[in-house]
Amino acid sequence: MTLRIDIGGLSSGGLRFAASPLAELTAMLHVLAEPGHHPQHAGWAADVWAGLRPEPAERLREAEFLWRSSQADFLIPARPRPTLAEELDEVDRIDDDRYVTAALVTTCGSGRIPRAAPSPLTDARERALDLAQARGPRQEAFAERLLADPAAVRARVRHTLEQCAEAFFDAAWAGVVVRLAGDLRLKNDLLKRHGVGAALASVSAAVTLSPEGDCIIVDKLQDKATTADGSGVTFIPSVFGRPHLVAVHAPGWQPVVQYPVAEPDPPEPVPLETVTLRLEALAHPVRLRLLRTLARGPHTTGELAHAWELTLPEVSRHLAVLRRAGLLTTRRHGRYVRNTLDLPALTALGTDLLTAVLR
Repeated sequence: MTLRIDIGGLSSGGLRFAASPLAELTAMLHVLAEPGHHPQHAGWAADVWAGLRPEPAERLREAEFLWRSSQADFLIPARPRPTLAEELDEVDRIDDDRYVTAALVTTCGSGRIPRAAPSPLTDARERALDLAQARGPRQEAFAERLLADPAAVRARVRHTLEQCAEAFFDAAWAGVVVRLAGDLRLKNDLLKRHGVGAALASVSAAVTLSPEGDCIIVDKLQDKATTADGSGVTFIPSVFGRPHLVAVHAPGWQPVVQYPVAEPDPPEPVPLETVTLRLEALAHPVRLRLLRTLARGPHTTGELAHAWELTLPEVSRHLAVLRRAGLLTTRRHGRYVRNTLDLPALTALGTDLLTAVLR
């Protein structure tokens, strides 16, 4: 299954690579909503949640449907601007019909709300509310507010994103913008010197140019088609988006692909001594049980002891072995210390082992 973007007749400048503050903020918000998808950012997400004041934290939960399982199209700009404020100004210029439809696709379930007429503000209103209700009380409440007063909800969403800038985005953006700039230099140089095919090959193995050169093929779990004729295609690099490849392809929206930038350096080989420690640590059935629980999320020693009916000293001894093997990290939250599974380290030992732990 693929997404096909027709680029036949597209001018030489129609394919562009550019960084977007709003798209990267959206990727960060997805990490905060689904940290399990991004174990490399789990510590960052925990720190952000711990530092958020109650009001912005509640606002993020209130609107998380805009970025949790999929991203609202207006959050992935086709024409990236240098600053978040400028991109939010562009979002403000979108008419209510397009904004509400895009928001309800994420709120009510991708593909369930028509992305073209009839409008959910008029003819499709009841259908939108029914779908939102089926998804849960938070989705229903958000959809009701959005349909009753789009202007108020739009202003609230913008203010929430501005609060994110102050709380965590500005600092995080300063840390990733250099990597994004380096990736853009590489992509634009490949595009200029070697053409579209080479530039696309450097984006991802899941993005290719058709043999005829008139179509970009994105390997996604969907069969969709769109065209870039007259508008072009925008490729946006992301540090926080890894491993997701996000594509905007709805009718009326310019095609956009947000892709993860390559890791700056390959990981150092793990010493044989560390591999041996890890295998020995995993040979004990109790430690495998503890890992299975930790695979679902961070837990304190007391929570693990209660879950498996073990004593605190016994659990502490097993956790110490796992930490020495580099399979666990710990982080203090107030008076609690939470143990977190190092999923990449476990994955590196083998997919069969990972599957057994996650099963």
